[in-house]
Amino acid sequence: MKELTHYINGQSVSGSSGRFGDVFNPATGEVQARVPLASKEEFDAAVEIAAKVQPKWGAVNPQRRARVMMKFVDLLHRDMDKLAEVLSSEHGKTFPDAKGDVQRGLEVAEYCIGAPQMLKGEFTDSAGPGIDMYSMKQPLGVCGGITPFNFPAMIPMWMFAPSIVCGNAFILKPSERDPSVPILLAELMEEAGLPKGVLQVINGDKVSVDAMLSNPTVQSIGFVGSTPIAEYIYGTGCANGKRVQCFGGAKNHMIVMPDADMDLAADALVGSGYGAAGERCMAISVAVPVGEETADRLIEKLAPRIEKLKVGPYTAGDDVDFGPVVTSAAKQNILNLVQSGIDQGAELVIDGRDFSLQGYEHGFFVGPHLFDRVTPDMDIYKKEIFGPVLSTVRAGSYEEAIGLAMSHEYGNGTAIFTRDGDTARDFANRINIGMVGVNVPIPVPLAYHTFGGWKKSVFGDLNQHGPDAFKFYTRTKTVTSRWPSGIKEGGEFNFKAMD
Repeated sequence: MKELTHYINGQSVSGSSGRFGDVFNPATGEVQARVPLASKEEFDAAVEIAAKVQPKWGAVNPQRRARVMMKFVDLLHRDMDKLAEVLSSEHGKTFPDAKGDVQRGLEVAEYCIGAPQMLKGEFTDSAGPGIDMYSMKQPLGVCGGITPFNFPAMIPMWMFAPSIVCGNAFILKPSERDPSVPILLAELMEEAGLPKGVLQVINGDKVSVDAMLSNPTVQSIGFVGSTPIAEYIYGTGCANGKRVQCFGGAKNHMIVMPDADMDLAADALVGSGYGAAGERCMAISVAVPVGEETADRLIEKLAPRIEKLKVGPYTAGDDVDFGPVVTSAAKQNILNLVQSGIDQGAELVIDGRDFSLQGYEHGFFVGPHLFDRVTPDMDIYKKEIFGPVLSTVRAGSYEEAIGLAMSHEYGNGTAIFTRDGDTARDFANRINIGMVGVNVPIPVPLAYHTFGGWKKSVFGDLNQHGPDAFKFYTRTKTVTSRWPSGIKEGGEFNFKAMD
């Protein structure tokens, strides 16, 4: 069995805690590797290394730091297939999905090549008599990131790329479920010219998380995961004086108006609801058709499309629409929520509970599910399922539909499908959700805009990537400067001459 390592100070380092986690092949259910789970002492030792190397890296000018990121992007293109292969083998997502995972992280790294422009300060000439004022954006020092299993390439790059290009050192604690790709990314960063110790990968569990939260040298923490853990990390990190941004759960609604192109809407729901087995924080998990006739037409379009979806291992290539979920526990949680929907009175139109794949009977596969006539009091509506389950909530009017999305505790993403510009404009203006799609089912902004939700989907004031990333990973220092040039008397400046 393969023994994984940490990546500390430019080297693969075996764990010394004596604790390990299992890394599964989700398609077969077999354990394929063991990952070390760091102790507090191991984590603190890595932070100490980072603190020693960061000042020198922070003193490198932004243009040279950007050149490292430029080379890193080239290396990502070179190793795209290799990274996607490793990612798929541990996560289970299809090869195209895995390449997309790498690509969206790569785009943030590309954006970070513009660091010299983003890190420019401001200058005011003659703010007072002989006085100039200017600001500087300076690195925080040592930063940390805690990333989830569902995007093991993209989200680490969303964090460490802007942090490092701003001049910080970065400690990454990836998910212990699929930890190999983050280490490969760290190796590529050093191949691109990053000094050893600036980016380190520490594998672990809650012990490592708490070590990051309590270590006084760590100045900022980024997190993506479930809302309860986001609340814990945000509260604890802030109490310890750290700058923290945490992104939590989601329950993304897609409103389908009577005038919508129903084929377009159905295709969008299938792709956004079932792609990557629904293990995406931006997946559409609730369809809200407006009017009974609209709902009937939508279900009529959806059902045959969903029944044709092909589920299988990533090794099956382009013949697969989505793969297994990440663990047996995740599969059981999904099936428990499906059963709760049945018990609470929802209509199960497509039943994927008995899905089985010959030769992969022990894999973590879940067939696609479609519910109709779901109501807001049901668990499948209230909770984030994180699986291939789409719930349909029928709304009697546009106001009722928009009210559903606005009253839900999560506010990550939402979409509306309509041909009416006034309705779309009203929706975009009124909705209390962070990312909005108009005839776009997964409204994930590109790298030069910011990514972030509202309500209980986010904790913190700044979003991920885009301009907000450069604000999050730097501190602004403002200097007020006066250089007296009066008549010298006895080697001293005559300040009266300045009056």
